[in-house]
Amino acid sequence: MKPSSFDYYRPDNLEEALAALAEHGSDGKVLAGGQSLVPMLNMRLSAPACLIDINGLTELNYLRWSEGWLHIGALTRQRVLELDPHVRQRFPLLAEALPWIGHVQTRNRGTVGGSVVHADPTAELPLCLQALAGVAVLTSAQGQREVPLDSFFLTYMTTDLGPDELLTEVKVPIPATHQGWAFVEFSQRRGDFALVDVACLLQTDHHGRMTDVRLLVGGVDGVPLPLAEAEQLLTGECWGASLQAELQQLVAASVEPEADVHGSAEYKRHLAGVMACRAVQQAYRRAQDRRGVACNT
Repeated sequence: MKPSSFDYYRPDNLEEALAALAEHGSDGKVLAGGQSLVPMLNMRLSAPACLIDINGLTELNYLRWSEGWLHIGALTRQRVLELDPHVRQRFPLLAEALPWIGHVQTRNRGTVGGSVVHADPTAELPLCLQALAGVAVLTSAQGQREVPLDSFFLTYMTTDLGPDELLTEVKVPIPATHQGWAFVEFSQRRGDFALVDVACLLQTDHHGRMTDVRLLVGGVDGVPLPLAEAEQLLTGECWGASLQAELQQLVAASVEPEADVHGSAEYKRHLAGVMACRAVQQAYRRAQDRRGVACNT
């Protein structure tokens, strides 16, 4: 299929892009990497009156480190983020998740901002950036505002981005201490959309008890879903077989996925429980390895 007709704009700078958004509002669609938008245009799942191509906005292509934050420009390609040695060192969760996004060709074109704004509930980057307490920086001709990703994602492919706003940056706080981390994903084939993916961050004290647990699952809701009850269950505990069984049961009971051609709701609930346990186990082991201590219980 071919897309329906549309007007095409290619602004040279951010000011021109914001002016185009202010003029066209919800009738306009922003083109960045195009890895999700172009197929949707071809299948006519999206039919904007005009396309605003922001690939000329080189000022939005950057990684900056300042005052305890990593600032990621919206046009930063996913492959750049994947290969950056400082990101690998300070944000190993991102380094582990990024190779799961499509294929190398996909990541060469796909942008960080595009993935966040597209807000696919199974997507790896929104899940991990939310787990890392990321913040979306939204800019319009009227000014700028910041929205934590915990409240930026509203439902399936829907965000708090206004029709005249452009996501210009995602910023992520740099962890003050070492964390255990894990990203796990289940898909039919490597490079396919995830059925379920899980991100976990945690620390352990000198007794091996878990603290500062962050556990999110994708693919079971309209947004990346924080598992608050599971985080509470894990906090103050050492990892073990009995806790694993309890966590698996709790996670499966906490999610309400929709059935589709890839699996029933019951199957996805089971999968979410299993994958959450794998993520916590791996994150716990890494946290313990960094501390060099063993659980005493």
